[in-house]
Amino acid sequence: MAGSKRDYYEVLGVARESDPKDIKSAYRKLALKFHPDRSQEPDAEERFKEISEAYAVLSDPEKRKQYDQFGHAGIDGRYSQEDLFRGVDFEDLLRGFGGGFGGGGSIFDIFFGGGGRGGRRGPGRGRDLRYDLDMTLEEVASGLETTIEVPRMETCPPCSGTGAKPGTSPVTCDQCRGAGQVTRVQKTPFGQMMTSSTCPKCGGRGQIVSDPCAECRGSGRVRKTRTINVKVPAGVETGQHLRLGGQGEASPDPGGEPGDLYVFVNVRPHPLFRRDEDDLLYEAPLSITQAALGADLEVPTLDGKKARIKVPSGTQTGSVFRLKGKGIARLHGFGGTGDMHVRVNVKTPSNLTGRQKELLEELAAEFGEKEKVKRSAEDEKKREKPTEKKEKGFLGKIVDEVKGAVQ
Repeated sequence: MAGSKRDYYEVLGVARESDPKDIKSAYRKLALKFHPDRSQEPDAEERFKEISEAYAVLSDPEKRKQYDQFGHAGIDGRYSQEDLFRGVDFEDLLRGFGGGFGGGGSIFDIFFGGGGRGGRRGPGRGRDLRYDLDMTLEEVASGLETTIEVPRMETCPPCSGTGAKPGTSPVTCDQCRGAGQVTRVQKTPFGQMMTSSTCPKCGGRGQIVSDPCAECRGSGRVRKTRTINVKVPAGVETGQHLRLGGQGEASPDPGGEPGDLYVFVNVRPHPLFRRDEDDLLYEAPLSITQAALGADLEVPTLDGKKARIKVPSGTQTGSVFRLKGKGIARLHGFGGTGDMHVRVNVKTPSNLTGRQKELLEELAAEFGEKEKVKRSAEDEKKREKPTEKKEKGFLGKIVDEVKGAVQ
């Protein structure tokens, strides 16, 4: 929209903390008031576009988060206008209230041409496609340029999408005269009523193919698997997507625009690192001697190189050390790189040798803990004795019974 945009919450007349239900209710009320097919207001179409854009953003959790954080800059710099509206079922919100879109169109007709106040139907747009791309955390950190194979319907080469045999041409439909729609006038008690519907003879194409193309059998499209280059920027997260304009399916109508291809990213879990936005967390084991005396600890990083951190003496389990700039590159052009955090966990040794036990007992004595350690060991033995006594008492009874029987 031209000029400075108003705040989306102000457009819908809702508070910033409003829940999705309140936002939906506010949009529906305003959309019915300013719908171009219903309202007599001179600026109805512009107002309708404005409230629809506000709802498209605030009804989507991800877009709303971007808007709350960065304002209009977080939306305009990331989404095209078509991206804002795709996936939002506006027609369902207005259905049953006389708010349908004239001529059988949709809200896209109002924003991107056609529709509106009963305009002539243009060629349809091709179907959008989705591709799910798995990525490793290493690929996310550096960005990825790869190729994917996408099966899709493409314009038939021999007939150039007309559906007619090469050397022939489709003829204008004599029922709708090329309009793709037929209009009927019915008399009702309230006067005459005009209704428009898709032409049954040509299926809305406005043309009839008498001699169909052998390759596509008159449809104008054929199925192909296309190899497409994809460049994924560093820093993407699971659920984010790229839009490749015009890489979807070809339009079913001659002259129509192709759909778009949406590449959705799925980042696979990493065996060593856990991601938190742009930062990484690595859990490092630490022996009790390293924790007590201090150590130079070598840890892996996401780029495959080793890094060293200095662990001071007396380090406790759960302590965290930061490696600046060793995380994930920040997305959306904000620059910089996240950090890597190393959390150390002190490991208690098990299966000690006799000598190791002696050394630890000496250390306990130095700390004044020898009596506590000794009592703990004695308590452990006492816990074992009741079982031994119980077994001996049971055997003793049997022996006494046998002796009594012999006597």
